[in-house]
Order: sequence, then structure tokens, then C-alpha cells
Amino acid sequence: MVRVLVVDDSAFMRKALSKMLEADPEIQVVGTARDGFEALEKVAALDPDLVTLDVDMPRLGGLETLQRLMAEFPRPVVMVSSMTSEGAEITLQALDLGALDYLPKQIDGNLLDIVRLERTLCEKVKTLARRRVRPSTGRPPPVPPPRPVPTPLRPASPSTETRASVRRLGPARLVVVGASTGGPPALQTFFSGLSSGFPTSVVVVQHMPKAFTGPFAKRLSQAGPLEVKEAESGDRLEPGRGFVAPGGTHLVVRREGGGLVLHLSDQPADSIHKPSVDVMFRSFADVVGGGVLAVVLTGMGSDGLEGVRSLKAKGCSAIAQDAESCVVFGMPRAIVEAGLADAVLPMGRIASAVEGALE
Repeated sequence: MVRVLVVDDSAFMRKALSKMLEADPEIQVVGTARDGFEALEKVAALDPDLVTLDVDMPRLGGLETLQRLMAEFPRPVVMVSSMTSEGAEITLQALDLGALDYLPKQIDGNLLDIVRLERTLCEKVKTLARRRVRPSTGRPPPVPPPRPVPTPLRPASPSTETRASVRRLGPARLVVVGASTGGPPALQTFFSGLSSGFPTSVVVVQHMPKAFTGPFAKRLSQAGPLEVKEAESGDRLEPGRGFVAPGGTHLVVRREGGGLVLHLSDQPADSIHKPSVDVMFRSFADVVGGGVLAVVLTGMGSDGLEGVRSLKAKGCSAIAQDAESCVVFGMPRAIVEAGLADAVLPMGRIASAVEGALE
């Protein structure tokens, strides 16, 4: 049984989230709190496995509460955020401070959306509640400086859980990355580890709401040497540039005018994820063929598996993040268990491995 504390200044949200969570027989809501001060008291008294934490609260706000929580009572936290650019920036700060994931605060009357949100909420809570969280100083971790010289790939020493044969990565001209739960901090680590003069483009699908991807791309741009932006139709793939797929739409590549150009697409409309890692990876397999290096980072589910399969059929290579450094070893696990990972590496070694594989 996963024991959860629900923290929100809205009585409606406290009731709605509690009802959704307790619909799952494996989850028990042990208490609720109206603000940060009450939340800290309840955490000390009830010792929940996980806390859902409102971003915007009176007296003691979400970020301040999270800082104290991670320093005094470290445990998994899922932020509940408004889907606005302001809410996105605060939520991204919360992920820097140790929160593991987030959920949209908007709940409308659409039954399908409510059912989908309930399923997502319960899945995240049960998955993340068992994740170990280290005590925090209450400050975001420092961003490591970019490495000026790429280092060649050395075989990883994966644990038994992540064990896969580590093969030589084939030469690559383009890099495509997929991530979900735990992806924002992982991607910041990846981009901060790239060297100046990075010789190609990096295209990213991170499962994220529409309001979040623009601010997130700016963060990645500040983290390392690449100029990173939220992708738009017509963006050309050029050296030293990074692109993040916008939330709510797929990202594909086409050949135009002798080069590679990104485009936004609504198809397939019935995809579970939008943007989808599979859709983006398959597009590169179909249009570019060989010379693409796929990187699959932390996340729930298996989005990216079929896309990596398509890329591997064209002679491409794939790197999977290892279990120890993942928030959720789901998407990478799918790649590893299918025998498609050429390397299984901790997050801190992936940037250098990518650079070592570039032509």
C-alpha cells in the first residue's frame, strides 16, 4: 500500500486528487494539507511514502515547502501545477530542487480526460513512491561546466538489472533523444556535458505539456553550448543547434532543398503520447536512414522502443540510460530487454559517449 499526503490550497483539488488516488486499491491517502506549514507538520506526523504538492499556495509556497521537505523529510514529491508559462517555470525549478514529476492542475468536466488523468496520477504515484530520494541542501545542484574535449566511449559496468552487451557505437551524424519522467534534469545534465563546437544537431522529445516545452528549451540552451529552441515547422538541422518537440504535437523530419528540415504533425492522431518518441525516431529512420544515434533516457512505459527498432534496422546505434541514474527505468529498460541497446550508461557518461561516436 502506497501512503500519500495531498497538499493543495484548493479544497476542490484536495478532494478531487484524494478521490482519484483512493480509487486505486494499492493507494491510501493518509492526510491532506492546505499549505506548506501544515504539509511539513503532516509529513512529520504521518510519514507518507509520497507527497503531491501544489505549486502555488499561501503562507509557504510550493518551492519553499519543497526545499524544506527535501532537506528535513526527503521523499518522492509530485508537483501539481497550472499549465501556464509561469507554472512551467516554477515546476521546472521544483524538478531542479528534487521533485520527481508533475501533474496538471486543471480538471475539466470531460470524462475521458478525468479518467486519463486518474490513470496517469495513480501510475506515477505507485512508480515513484518506491524511488529513493537523497536529502537536499535546498539549492539546485550546480551545473557542471562543458567538457572541452570529447572522450572516447569505454565499456560501461552496468548492474545486473541493466546488464546488456556493450558494443561499439557506429559513427553518427545526428543525435535524437527521447525522455519522459525524470527527463528534465537528465537532459540538463546531457546538454551541460556537451563541448563547444558540437558538430551536429540534437533533436529531443520530452513528454511535456505545451506550456512547458518553450521554457524548458531555454533552460537547455542555458545549460550548455548548444543553441536550443522549441521546434517549429521549417527549422533546419544545423551543427550546434538543439530542438525540443512542442507539447501536444509530433515532430518529424523531411528532406528539403538538400538539407533536413523539421516539421510539426498531428499524425498519428491516436498516439498515446504527443509528442511521441516513436514517431520522431521512425521519421529519422525513414528519411535519414543510417548515421543517427538514438539516446533513450529515464521515463515510464516503452515509448521509443519501436522507433529504436526502426533505426537499428537502418544500421544506427542506441544508448540507454542505466537503472541507477534513472528516476524511472522504464523506457530504457524496454530498449535493453529487447537487445537494442549498444551501450547502457549512467547519465553522467552519456554526453561523452555521444561525442565519441560522432563523425
